[in-house]
Amino acid sequence: MAQLHVLRLEFWRQLLEKAKQRTTLHANRSPRKGNWISAGAGRRGLTISYVIRMNDSQVELYIDGGDKEENKGIFDQLLARKEQAEDAFGEPLDWQRLNERRASRIRHVLPGGGLRDRERWPQIQEAMIDAMVRLEKALKPEIARLKV
Repeated sequence: MAQLHVLRLEFWRQLLEKAKQRTTLHANRSPRKGNWISAGAGRRGLTISYVIRMNDSQVELYIDGGDKEENKGIFDQLLARKEQAEDAFGEPLDWQRLNERRASRIRHVLPGGGLRDRERWPQIQEAMIDAMVRLEKALKPEIARLKV
């Protein structure tokens, strides 16, 4: 197995174990070789994910139910409540409609290290878990408000 896959498996194993102390959102997920781990966000086509890259990480709501127009409609409904969502999150979010693509996303990028910074993994993982808890809290009521 490629060294990168080994690193990701270990990173996710540690993160998922720590995350169980704070949230059940990804509790039934297993470590994987990929650079993200997702869970359903309470509506078909919406996933809430941790993402790790070599130099940074992020948490995101990914919107892709398969239909571009429906995805953009969901994004626009959430964007209309941007102020409420960001107030609940505690800081600005990166709202990416991605007009040229089928999907959209709302994310928060965490600087301060990534997969290559193994000595900082505990701090990176804690920051990711904290951001995930805040993202779920901020977006869950907005997702519940979505009109079909």
